[in-house]
Amino acid sequence: MEYLKEIEERVVLVGVQVNDNEDTQESLEELSELAGTAGAETVGMIIQNRENVHPGTYIGKGKIEEVRTLVLAMDATGVICDDELSPAQLNNLERELECKVMDRTLLILDIFARRATTSEGKIQVELAQLRYRAARLVGLRASLSRLGGGIGTRGPGEKKLETDRRLIRTRISALKQELSQVEKHRDLIRAKRAKGNLKTAAIVGYTNAGKSTLLNTLTGAEVLSEDKLFATLDPTTRILNLDDGQQILLTDTVGFIRKLPHHLVEAFKSTLEEAKYADYIIHVVDAANPQAEMQMHVVYETLRELGATGKKTITLFNKQDRAEVGQIRDLRADYTLKVSAKSGEGLTELKTLLAKLLAEDQIYIERLIPYQEAGVIQLIREYGQLLSEEYTEAGIAVKARVPMEIYTRVI
Repeated sequence: MEYLKEIEERVVLVGVQVNDNEDTQESLEELSELAGTAGAETVGMIIQNRENVHPGTYIGKGKIEEVRTLVLAMDATGVICDDELSPAQLNNLERELECKVMDRTLLILDIFARRATTSEGKIQVELAQLRYRAARLVGLRASLSRLGGGIGTRGPGEKKLETDRRLIRTRISALKQELSQVEKHRDLIRAKRAKGNLKTAAIVGYTNAGKSTLLNTLTGAEVLSEDKLFATLDPTTRILNLDDGQQILLTDTVGFIRKLPHHLVEAFKSTLEEAKYADYIIHVVDAANPQAEMQMHVVYETLRELGATGKKTITLFNKQDRAEVGQIRDLRADYTLKVSAKSGEGLTELKTLLAKLLAEDQIYIERLIPYQEAGVIQLIREYGQLLSEEYTEAGIAVKARVPMEIYTRVI
């Protein structure tokens, strides 16, 4: 019995450099990593220096000929452009190059389609896919009917997608309602966490910086962690028990990336907003990556867009176990630590720092509570941390940490 094999695609990457400040070569190398994650082999790269992206074909006529020649010479099956293409650019390039043309957004959507495992993740991916395709319906009319498979044709949204705008709008509307229910559920979970008075730290960072590995090492969460871009998509929250008896919730978030498509930011807003509602931000940086400072800037910009700035931030310069780790400074962080999520180096210092931050927001009390006032202990359990209790003849001797807002009610 024969099994259908997934198409092994060979792609040529194309980028346009419009100013000297952006490094298009590095962006294309990241695009090559994304292509590899999606199951394609990069067989060539072409960069054009222009004052502006060509409005009709993304690159100029001469470069189109160069790309076509390279595609034929390398027996490539498609071309991936480093920016989001308009419907006209997509249509014109496919006609000129006579091969499949994709853009960075479609590639990232494809990877997200592979990685989504929860119902929320699948809804978010399908919603982003449909929004992308609705805007390109005319340009994609031929490609939507492709039966060849490969990048851009997989995912939870591929249920013989019809090319009628009305049907797409109806599906988008239905998905929005589903997502709204999921968001309400997420809000309820956040409310329960707040009621339990456990502080939350959101683990953020560029994709493949080591966020999931950090969560796994600290809490034994067993989240998938691979040396790939967007290895994990769905957020995971786990309790971290600190050495002094305090607890904190750690939430892993989806990785950030340069030129993160607007469709994805919109669709994954409820997931990304874990950072917005967190009490602390733990920013994981791949210190072994030559582009670490650029990646840090992307994270800051994404957090700013989400309205998640102004929180106490701990920057972890991760992957200290690697041979070459550059010296990086983070002037925006409140605290910085050198760690290795893989080996555990520096994580004891991280836990000590988290305990210190939690203690700063609470007041330590020692009190003998008469038995007739025993209800105070329940108040401490609900809103603070009961470190010890000892039953004596005179009453209950307690040691606890409580938030300032209930301090006057327990002394």
